[in-house]
Formats: sequence, C-alpha cells, structure tokens
Amino acid sequence: MSVIYARVALIGLGLIAGSMAHAMRRAGLAGEIVGTARSAETRKIAGEIGLCDRVVDTTAEAVRDADLVVLAVPVGIMGAVAAEIAPHLAPGATLTDVGSVKQDVIAQVGPHLTDGIHFIPGHPLAGTEHSGPRSGFAELFDNRYVLLTPPEGTDPSATAKLRALWEGCGANVEEMDPDHHDLVLAVTSHTPHLIAYTMVGVADDLRRVTDSEVIKYSAAGFRDFTRIAASDPTMWRDVFLSNKEATLEILGRFTEELFALQRAIRTGDGDHLHAYFTRTRAIRRGNIEAGQDTDAPDFGRIGQRKDGPAE
Repeated sequence: MSVIYARVALIGLGLIAGSMAHAMRRAGLAGEIVGTARSAETRKIAGEIGLCDRVVDTTAEAVRDADLVVLAVPVGIMGAVAAEIAPHLAPGATLTDVGSVKQDVIAQVGPHLTDGIHFIPGHPLAGTEHSGPRSGFAELFDNRYVLLTPPEGTDPSATAKLRALWEGCGANVEEMDPDHHDLVLAVTSHTPHLIAYTMVGVADDLRRVTDSEVIKYSAAGFRDFTRIAASDPTMWRDVFLSNKEATLEILGRFTEELFALQRAIRTGDGDHLHAYFTRTRAIRRGNIEAGQDTDAPDFGRIGQRKDGPAE
C-alpha cells in the first residue's frame, strides 16, 4: 500500500484511534501520525509507547497541516471539539469521526465547519471492552465493517480517499444514510449493550444470589453480558442520550417480544418457544457465515489477546 494521507491527526487516543494508528502503520497509509488527548496521562503513555509519530498537547497543534483529522472522542463532546479545531483546519482537509451515532454528530459538528472542509462521518463496527492508549492493535478492523455517512454534496473523491484508508486498514466499507445508520445500530449494538448492563444490574440487585456465586458459577451467557457491560461508561452514556429515539423504539419492540416469551413460558407454549429460538438461531448462523464471528467453542475467544463486543 502507498501513503494515502500525508499527515493524519488523531483527536483522542483510546482503543479505536490507537488501533487506527497501528493499522495505518502496518499498511504504510500515513506519512505522519500526530495525536493528542485531553488527559496528560494518556498523552504521556502514548508518547512512551510510540503510538504516534508525535504526541502534542493541544488539538490546534495536532490538526495543523493535517489532511485527515479523526475525532475519536465521546459523541457527547464532538461539537465542542469541532468548535475548538475548526479555525485550525487546513483548507481541503477531511474531517471524520468514529462515533456510533451519526445524526447527532452531524448536527453537532457541521455548523462549526467552513467551506472547503470535507466532513465525512464514519463508524467502524469494531471494538473491545478495553480502553486507553495501550488497548489498540492493528488487527481490530480486519474483515470488520466501517460505515461512512457522507452528507449530500460531499466531494466523491474525498469519500473515495477515506474509503481507501479504511480498506487499507483491513475493513469492509459501506455507505449509509445517517438516520438509517442510527436505527441499524440501535438494533445491533446500542440496545444489546443496554440489555447487558441491565442483566448485570439485575444480578447485583438479586440479593438471594451472592456476588461470589455470580462470579463463581457464571455460565457463558452471563460472562458475555459482563464482558459487554465492562465497556466505557462515558461513551455509552453519550451513545444512549444521542441516539435516544431509535434506541427507545427498539427497546419498545424488545419489551413486546419479551412479554410474548413470558406468556409462552407461563402457559407452557413450547411450540412458540421452539419456533422463536429456531428463527433466532438462524440469525446467529448468518452472522457466522458473513464472517463477523466464529462458531469455534467459546466463540474462539479462549487464548485471544484481545476480544470484545463490536461497538
């Protein structure tokens, strides 16, 4: 692969930005990678481990002369960061993000940008429960999907260039309307995370089952819930507040399905349960056939260095 962007600025140095840095280096996609983060401790660690070619103290310094700027911060502060960097963006630069909500990010960021800046929101459907500058690894995006949601009127060549970067990082890239993206993610990521948080909370509240029993006797299902519920609380707070309408719609549908299952269990309707589980099992098989998971025992996670739920 050849260099696609001469200088890439990463704003935020957690799992996704760190993995981007490793993946871009692996494929030689960036001439220089500059990074910054709010936390001095994060900047210190990133500098010590050589995560970026340069780690700087301010966002203004980070974006100076960058032809690609990546916002890898919680969605709740995207607008504030955009306002901070807007005066310092180079003419013709591309600005993207990695947040898992798109309509709210567009509403926050768009008003701060001047003509000539290519704003192409994005969302890599990859992640783990780990965070921080040490958590990233080059393989995170391999055969995972990245969704781009370019607003109407975006320069096609700028979109093609960003697509090429993500493909060089190992990802499959598709374009999607922002509102449809938010509905899809409410189904595939946001609501499942909320359910996982809820199930772990239920176990904590059920005092007839002690904490030691929950830990000692955790079956695979509950272990996966706890793994998902270990995700960054700030990020997920912002996700739910930013994608409120779609998440509430899917939660309403989930509640209806749950009531139907409760009724089937209460009335002993085994036919309904069997038919329901057969249908949902087919969805799981489709996920494996699409290459987005494995049918290996324990989901192939035993012995893996990093694992976790896609965001």
